[in-house]
Amino acid sequence: MVNSVLESFLGMSPLVLVAVTIVSSLFLYLLFKKDYRGYNLPGGSLGFPLIGESISFLRAQLQDRGDEWIHERVLKHGPVFKTHMMGSPTFVITGQPGNKFVFGADYDIMSAKPPKTLAIVAGEYSLSDLPKPRYLLVKQGMVSFLKAESLQHHVKHMDRLIKASLLRETKDRDVVQAVQFMKNLTFEVACCVLFGVDDEVIIKGLMSDFAVAFKAFWSIPINLPGTNYTRGLAARKRIVEKILPIIQKKKEELANGTLSPRNDVIACFLSIGGENVVPLSDLEIIDNFIFLMIASHDTAANLSSMMIWKLARDKQIYNKIREEHLSILAQRQGGDETLTWVEVNKMKYTWSVAQELMRVIPPLFGNFRTTTADTSFAGYDLPKGWQVFWVACETHMDKNFFEDPTTFDPSRFEAKKPIPPCTYIPFGAGMHQCIGNEYARVKTLTIVHHLVTRFEWSQVNPEEKIARQPLPYPSTGLPIKLTSKAAE
Repeated sequence: MVNSVLESFLGMSPLVLVAVTIVSSLFLYLLFKKDYRGYNLPGGSLGFPLIGESISFLRAQLQDRGDEWIHERVLKHGPVFKTHMMGSPTFVITGQPGNKFVFGADYDIMSAKPPKTLAIVAGEYSLSDLPKPRYLLVKQGMVSFLKAESLQHHVKHMDRLIKASLLRETKDRDVVQAVQFMKNLTFEVACCVLFGVDDEVIIKGLMSDFAVAFKAFWSIPINLPGTNYTRGLAARKRIVEKILPIIQKKKEELANGTLSPRNDVIACFLSIGGENVVPLSDLEIIDNFIFLMIASHDTAANLSSMMIWKLARDKQIYNKIREEHLSILAQRQGGDETLTWVEVNKMKYTWSVAQELMRVIPPLFGNFRTTTADTSFAGYDLPKGWQVFWVACETHMDKNFFEDPTTFDPSRFEAKKPIPPCTYIPFGAGMHQCIGNEYARVKTLTIVHHLVTRFEWSQVNPEEKIARQPLPYPSTGLPIKLTSKAAE
């Protein structure tokens, strides 16, 4: 099992690990040079030098036992404990009070700075690493495109892309590898809709490079030949080489008036500037292209894949969703067969199912922030520079917030009774809520619409388990057998 974890997350063999262990010993002095004896730290273990508890945590993730890994330590140390993950000392903060603290903390106290691996591969100018003024500027540019008022103008484009891809993938085939198809589809849609990149060769090249980069994001930061981390650095270099010419072309199109700043996110970034505002550099644009692709693509691919998985296993929910979508088609007037913004917003039961699925199996097990100043929580000191890791499972499965939490019940999201704040956090919460959640909703609903109105399906491997890689996916890629089912 240890060998498989090393292969999955580090990309290294046990022999290479021996060399890593020897090298890591050289870092002992640097690792322990900082003296935290004057701080009141919570219980927990920093694990092995450099590696910390990363391997045991990643092993649990791979087996979809991350919630057990967290809960064991919560029972032993309480809702706040210390550990060492992904190259940095880390506070794990759980529960509703902890969520309120993490998601309510001001930028001057805690930043969204990711772990070292993600920060280095994504780039030093990605949103989470920018100083506050620049952070607010870039975030405003992203939000201006991703907000509902802007997305509604791209629904038809997204619908046509998804429909064409689905018909192409299922032509003369009755078995489809659903996970890979969803990853390919959501990546293509992100390139075309978000970034205005529609060249098939470039999209395929970027998809290959990002697949390598994604594996590096949750790896141990060891820059040795053959590791996922080192391969991720090489993939980043290739991504930069592909995006630079696209940026240059869009600059020329904006200058001659053939491209609107509202056309895509890159065009929006290039239009930032003016009096007392320094325009974004090419590197700032590239790093935030990578950041937004991470945020927009893999989460949407995961949610779409897990919806296919759930509907294959629950005929009653499939039938109810199909009924909702057929009703939308029956109310359609005129000859235009593409989805509209109004129609997407009628898919309320479908989205309730997706919300409940994200409660039970959240796409993000948790995420990192970083203290930017000494602070405190629950009576403990949080030194500047430590990672803070929040997790969804402790509140998502808490009976105090969700009645009978182990029962799959979409109606809990249809009820008039509001869900307590900072307890349902698949997209974060408060001022740190994910800016791409509306985009993920529209894309997922559009994909489900075209699937349920054309097909029903079953799992080829009904006993297929869920494994986190690091997002939760069916472990063998979710092969499904499709049966055509024309709209009635």
